[in-house]
Amino acid sequence: MSLRNKRIAILNDSTKYGRLTIMQQPIVHTYSLGELYTERKEKGDPSLPILTVSIHAGVSEGELDEDKLGKKVKRIADKTQYKTARKGDLVFNMMRAWQGAIGIVRSDGLVSPAYIVAKPNEKIWPEYMDYCMKTPRMIHAIHRQSYGVTDFRLRLYWDSFTPITCQLPPLPEQQKIVAILSTQDKVIELKEKLLVQKQQQKKYLMQQLLTGKKRLPGFNGEWQFAKLENVSKYSASAASFKTYESHLGCGPYPVYDATGCFGNIDFYENEQPYISIVKDGAGAGRVALCKAKSSTIGTLGCIFANDIDLLYLFYWMSAVDFQIYSNGSTIPHVYYKDYKNVQVHLPCRLEQEAIVEILSTADHEIDLLQKFIEAEKQKKKALMQLLITGKVRRK
Repeated sequence: MSLRNKRIAILNDSTKYGRLTIMQQPIVHTYSLGELYTERKEKGDPSLPILTVSIHAGVSEGELDEDKLGKKVKRIADKTQYKTARKGDLVFNMMRAWQGAIGIVRSDGLVSPAYIVAKPNEKIWPEYMDYCMKTPRMIHAIHRQSYGVTDFRLRLYWDSFTPITCQLPPLPEQQKIVAILSTQDKVIELKEKLLVQKQQQKKYLMQQLLTGKKRLPGFNGEWQFAKLENVSKYSASAASFKTYESHLGCGPYPVYDATGCFGNIDFYENEQPYISIVKDGAGAGRVALCKAKSSTIGTLGCIFANDIDLLYLFYWMSAVDFQIYSNGSTIPHVYYKDYKNVQVHLPCRLEQEAIVEILSTADHEIDLLQKFIEAEKQKKKALMQLLITGKVRRK
């Protein structure tokens, strides 16, 4: 879709966002951040909560407990050593601003002395700048203005922050843009909450159905138990990435590593569909369903169903914590010989298929929600690009 068609698609959604108009010459002003912000150096107020700034979530809306902060985060006992950040201030982590650890404060709080707090002037509607700072252009500008020998050591200092420029429409239009983007955020937030609910429901179903705690109507026969090695066949490839590198893009057959399918080649090792299990490195013990006529690299083990429904076995294995069989202090390993005797709950074949039908339906609903959320996030990105650059104006 061309850029203009994308803009027209946004305009066609005007019933949702109000009247939007394409502008040939955007009416915006360019300011340096130093013209919009002054550095706040207010001593920490012990009565205020400690806030955090993360790459994905921005500034927290309240104090997080130590479990959520993580073991590596240590709090300073004397809160006066923190910096006070007021509602509407812009806060950024000097070491991670170039990765997106920047955002506005929604309620007064304290931030690390390693953070920079910027106080806005009357030209800014704070929530507008929260969106503005997350655009690719601004993240790129912040990265360019950050200094250090390597990316790991990059720092964004106040004197480097102030020369960065941004385009700013009049204050009333900033407020209207925020209203549009926050509406889109609410749509995403509601669907993400629904997604969590669906995932929890599926987890509950797996706990009940795959153990026989809950039986489906029409099934009352006694379940059997069998060792995993007796209902499956195991194999592992000796291939590495280099084995397939020259074949990538040359055929229709997928090849998998620990992260999933990384390409297609012109031959395959496995005729039938199977379950892969990561046996070496990060993610050891994680299982995935792999297509027929495909291949794997040596970090994966392959488990083929033998007198058991493959999808039932996949769901059953998905509920097992294979990391308890992990070996290796530096690089974790999960070997078939250590878990091959695990007992598989085994209903009759028809009940296996009925359980698979229910869990597959749950997976389908989750997949649709994930695709919807991703589409809405892309729509938001398009809106941000058009509205914050002034290419589309809110009337």
